[in-house]
Amino acid sequence: MLHFECKQFEELSLKELHDLFALRAEVFVVEQDCVYQDIDGKDTAALHIIGIDKGKKPVAYSRILRAGHAYKSYTAIGRIVVAQTHRSQNFGHELVKYSLERAGEHFNGVPIKISAQSHLVPFYNVHGFKTVGEEYLEDGIPHIAMTLEY
Repeated sequence: MLHFECKQFEELSLKELHDLFALRAEVFVVEQDCVYQDIDGKDTAALHIIGIDKGKKPVAYSRILRAGHAYKSYTAIGRIVVAQTHRSQNFGHELVKYSLERAGEHFNGVPIKISAQSHLVPFYNVHGFKTVGEEYLEDGIPHIAMTLEY
């Protein structure tokens, strides 16, 4: 089991910020061989969800954005990631559950939208997300929009 923390951008230490960007780059840029602009100017407005292992290292992460920052009428959860070394231990489900709880707590039940990698649709269905629209390519990877209505 991971220990989760929820922090505003201003609450992150420089080391935490470094480690979070390193984790995101490790998975999204290196592992998935995807060249894109990860640091997109939205981190300063986000709630940062950090999953920390026994070694005090962040190994799971997501960010939550208030409606209007990514989607007009939806809270957005994105950059959902678990380090390769910590997969197959249910940490992804723990991360999504904790992220949904924090989104509900901070944004008063505003519906949630994600841009899910298409192969992960069944994973997000477990948490109540439903697909919306057609599949599309995002940074060369098939994605589909998914929403969760409260």
